[in-house]
Amino acid sequence: MRLAAANRGALADQDASNPIHPRHPREGGGPANFGNAKQQRVPTFAGMTERLKSAVGCRASPLPPTNSDWRTTRVLYMFSHMERRLAPAISGRGAQGAAVPTRFGLATREEDGDWRDHMEQLAVLGDAPPKLRTEVTEEFPRTILSFNQSPDVPFDRSVNAYRGCEHGCVYCFARPTHAYHDLSPGLDFETRLFAKPNAAELLRATLAKPKYRSRPLAMGTNTDPYQPIEARYRITRQVLEVCLDARHPVTITTKSDRVLADLDLLAELAERRLVAVAISVTSLDPKLSGKLEPRAAAPAKRLQALGRLAAAGVPTHCSVSPIIPAITDEFMEEIVQRAAALGVDSVGWIPLRLPHEVAPLFREWLSVHYPERGDKVMSIVRSIRGGRDNDPDFNTRMKPSGVWADLFRARFRLACKRAGMGKAKFELDCTQFRPPTLGGQMRLL
Repeated sequence: MRLAAANRGALADQDASNPIHPRHPREGGGPANFGNAKQQRVPTFAGMTERLKSAVGCRASPLPPTNSDWRTTRVLYMFSHMERRLAPAISGRGAQGAAVPTRFGLATREEDGDWRDHMEQLAVLGDAPPKLRTEVTEEFPRTILSFNQSPDVPFDRSVNAYRGCEHGCVYCFARPTHAYHDLSPGLDFETRLFAKPNAAELLRATLAKPKYRSRPLAMGTNTDPYQPIEARYRITRQVLEVCLDARHPVTITTKSDRVLADLDLLAELAERRLVAVAISVTSLDPKLSGKLEPRAAAPAKRLQALGRLAAAGVPTHCSVSPIIPAITDEFMEEIVQRAAALGVDSVGWIPLRLPHEVAPLFREWLSVHYPERGDKVMSIVRSIRGGRDNDPDFNTRMKPSGVWADLFRARFRLACKRAGMGKAKFELDCTQFRPPTLGGQMRLL
């Protein structure tokens, strides 16, 4: 990939939305000249080269200057490419591998040689490999509430009706939890799922305990409560019925428009200030969404769901997350604008997080779908995470740092200002709580 940088005056006149503009993160530009150009010291040719190499994280080979004045010299940069994976992409799935993690000392898996030969033969003949089927295992835990003391999240308790998620978002930070079951955080996470049919029963028993104190209950913090198998199990709806019966506040985070199937319960909870719903919108490109989150609802359907929830009086939040540098950040401003037009109460953004096995899975995904910019994406990710693929530390893991992070913050702040969006804080009412009735019978009044 070649980027021809014209002289400084010409670059200053270019629109910032132009992909070859130095401030545009999509095509190799960077925030190196972000700010007041008149106050910057004119760099030398060598200094400019090293600064660009550092900013974009790519190997650059500038042609020798033909003029002593660098401002009138065209500079040609050759950027390195991530090596493309030769194996074809796995259609309909986010992860492109099923490696078992080694951090627990578990036995590794390796595909049988005859199976690999068979798959290669199918590829040569042009035949599609057999599709991966989703398997669901029912489990019956003894408890359903999970408590945390993290300073980085606005809740201290949560319910997860499912383990694993068929949406298959390749960037999902919950993928490493499948390693506890001796399963792959990759393909196993989205094809070998666990459902908890007794979740509502366990929650009812927990809320009925004399010492229980009400605080907002979070759903969708680990895996999506409205993933496709919810249409069959309806566990999330059962949990909402318990919350309504107990007048217990609840928050929901999802990527699915299936949340509208429970609009009747959500509207009733909203009347009592007992619910808030957040829907994540990563991009506005359905093709990109099909690669990133292959079985999640299309972006247009998520926005439509936000509009219907808002029209029904349900407090709504649009989460522009995760922001993936040079992949999805270009949609940030338009998502904010569309959310505001739909009457959504608030918007927010979260940077890409790559804990444990998610980092190699995401690199593999880049090598399949975007090898030409994979190195750049990971370079920016490391620049906002203190030189690491992921920052796991409390108080900083949700707060990226560095020049790229500052640029994203400035863009998001300006987008909210233009759209007239403020920071809405949902105050859910915990004072209405009443211990639920046992035996599964809801109150009539």
